[in-house]
Amino acid sequence: MHKLIHRFADCRLLVIGDLMIDEYVWGDVDRISPEAPVQVVSVIREDLTLGGAGNVVNNLRALGAQVSVAGVVGTAADGDRLIDMFNGLQVDCRGVVQEAERPTTRKTRIIASNQHVLRVDRETKREISSASFDRLVTFMEAVMPDIDIVLVSDYNKGLVTASLMERVTAAANRHGKFVIVDPKGLNYQKYKGASLLTPNRKEASLAAGIDIVDDASLEIAAERIMATAGLDKLLITLGKEGMALFTKGSPPYRIATRARQVYDVSGAGDTVLSVLGLTLGLGASFQDGIVMANAAAGIVVGKVGTAPVGIDELQSALTNTGQRFPSKHRTLQELPALVGDLQRRNNKIVLTNGCFDLLHAGHVQLFAAAKELGDFLIVAIDDDASVRALKGNGRPVIRAAERIRILSALDSVDAVVVFASDEFERLLEAVKPDILVKGSNYESSQVRGGDLVARQGGRVALVPVSEDISSSQIIQTIKNSH
Repeated sequence: MHKLIHRFADCRLLVIGDLMIDEYVWGDVDRISPEAPVQVVSVIREDLTLGGAGNVVNNLRALGAQVSVAGVVGTAADGDRLIDMFNGLQVDCRGVVQEAERPTTRKTRIIASNQHVLRVDRETKREISSASFDRLVTFMEAVMPDIDIVLVSDYNKGLVTASLMERVTAAANRHGKFVIVDPKGLNYQKYKGASLLTPNRKEASLAAGIDIVDDASLEIAAERIMATAGLDKLLITLGKEGMALFTKGSPPYRIATRARQVYDVSGAGDTVLSVLGLTLGLGASFQDGIVMANAAAGIVVGKVGTAPVGIDELQSALTNTGQRFPSKHRTLQELPALVGDLQRRNNKIVLTNGCFDLLHAGHVQLFAAAKELGDFLIVAIDDDASVRALKGNGRPVIRAAERIRILSALDSVDAVVVFASDEFERLLEAVKPDILVKGSNYESSQVRGGDLVARQGGRVALVPVSEDISSSQIIQTIKNSH
């Protein structure tokens, strides 16, 4: 499967679906309005990201795939803004049709004082115009010969109708292409002709008219959906219980979840659709595709928000197949997206840094104390060259890749990032920690980067640690015993 990942850039996908802008507004509440008994939110920051089918596109581009997208947006500023976001990702967006008098769907989430206060939706669910329909179909039919697979992301906003699905599946069948649909709503008949549907447990329960509470009810739901949509295959995602693939005439194929900690399920369905589509588009088996999609979903629910999964993360997760502790490694390039999602939810970010060569009880004590100060602990470790420069020849005893795996096994640690000595300021600027933590064996004035953290609005905290043990002492003890 690692060889498959290296071919992601060769895969060409067509994403059809409801395009949205996700807006996050976060701030503080310190008073009640004199006009009505409601809170007044003082806005601190606003952020815009791709939502709906746009998040599928974002996931695919993060994994290096080539993407064409088709959907309908408005002609006002938000429609232009969404197209600009696609252009910034180097996505073929010739299939994005701007329709007059139609709003671009925008979901605004207002988060204040660590509380999700309100969500405001600007949208319409009316069907797209006949002119928009014709333009979409023309684009879809033109690119179909050149793409490897079609992904349909339905959010029930008026785009994915029975008429559109009929044209999509007909064109795909003519050219021998798979069509995978992430469905919405109760009308699964409109998906007839699709190769695979990927509902989650709740969606499958509603569509089948049965509560899924055990294996028996799961199989009944699958049978009903497959009969309604005329499917040979159906994938139902089951959250912490993993996934189940149903194939006509065969027993279900079950796979357990890969996530150890679940922070946010936002975008997990988009991740499954993206990775499964990539793998099947490259000719992988359904079983291999589900293993990879499940690994990706396990990564994304361990993040906050709709952060895409990176290639390095996916490779690491697959390397750890069957192991108890999947990697929590994040690259410097991934930090801005991670930090942005954490800040949108007013999560307090704690950072500590060091060599952490030969991990010992003092380190574990430091991490536990640091995590107590906030919501999300990032441990930054010096790369091997930096450790050698700081500690001398023969160090590190444990290389960075193994230090990452050891740190990933600790519940107190949420993410691990490796940095070179000359990248420390860049690291601090990317993380913008609320608290930079060091042991009590430091003085605040001695903490590298403390001034920068303060200028960014954070602070330095010194936590009690045992001074009776150190990596250097352990190494010297070993040497003395030999």
